[in-house]
Amino acid sequence: MGKARRPVQIIILTLIVILGGYAIGTAVFGGEKGIPQAGDKPPAFNLRGLDGQVHNLEKYQGKALVINFWATWCTYCVNEMPALQTQWEKWKDQDVVILGINTGEDDLTVANFVKQTGVDFPILFDKKNEIVRKYGVVPMPTTFFVNKRGKIISIHQGELNLKTLNQQIATLVASN
Repeated sequence: MGKARRPVQIIILTLIVILGGYAIGTAVFGGEKGIPQAGDKPPAFNLRGLDGQVHNLEKYQGKALVINFWATWCTYCVNEMPALQTQWEKWKDQDVVILGINTGEDDLTVANFVKQTGVDFPILFDKKNEIVRKYGVVPMPTTFFVNKRGKIISIHQGELNLKTLNQQIATLVASN
């Protein structure tokens, strides 16, 4: 029995190493599977807006979308809000919609922030961060640019300034 013990231990150790490698590989490389990239369709969502209505991608079919993930505690998100509002005012008559998806905050906090900043583009609530995970948003803010045919043409991570945002939207509109 003692001679059979050593090969069994080697087999068990080998299986542990293989399973550990698989788990690490899946966590490192498989974690991004399913996260949208440029050229993909954006994941579907049904989110309640600050206006009390349910918003989803079907509602904006045929329009160019700027989907911005933000939070009031995020300094970069707060900094880019005036640029988003300015571009909303500039492009909304050309079938461009800016959707601000707030991540994990309560209605009162968001409503007060929106009131203070004067933002009037649609603000949606992702209270459980389910859509954040579906879109694979890690740094805040992150913005997805979706053309009128429903394809992501670019993803911007980090703060957008007025000039960059204008260029991104112009490219978005031209891609349709």
